[in-house]
Amino acid sequence: MRTPLRLLHAIAGFVGLVIILRFLGSTAYAELYGDAAAILAAKSCIVWRLPVLIVALAVAGATGFALAGASPRGLAARKLARMRIIAVNGMLVLVPAAIFLFWKAEAGEFDATFAALQTIEFIAGGVNIVLIGMSFRDGLRLTGRLRRDQQRAL
Repeated sequence: MRTPLRLLHAIAGFVGLVIILRFLGSTAYAELYGDAAAILAAKSCIVWRLPVLIVALAVAGATGFALAGASPRGLAARKLARMRIIAVNGMLVLVPAAIFLFWKAEAGEFDATFAALQTIEFIAGGVNIVLIGMSFRDGLRLTGRLRRDQQRAL
């Protein structure tokens, strides 16, 4: 049975994942096919939507902690460990990088610092996408919606 808390957890996690994918996708597209204005537009869009992402991931984390209970074990413990990494990566790497890259793009400074930080942002964002995806998989296993033999078929 899907409780409101489980539903909220799933929706918040999905929203967070989609936003991160959109951020990376819009950045990659602007970097590969756009000009300075396109890069600035992508960076501006990201900065102004960061609060939505932060709230979505905070809700996913809080509901995950509530669902796991006082002494999480197994898959639930692994999901919580991943959530900590996702949060640290986001708050210490991705959010500051997004803001700094926006400032650099706004100033038209597409220099080596911009490129290096953009590379770090892509890597850190990719790590979070993988970790959130793994948490989705484990969440489906915890609810019985995905068994190990089903995963191998995928």
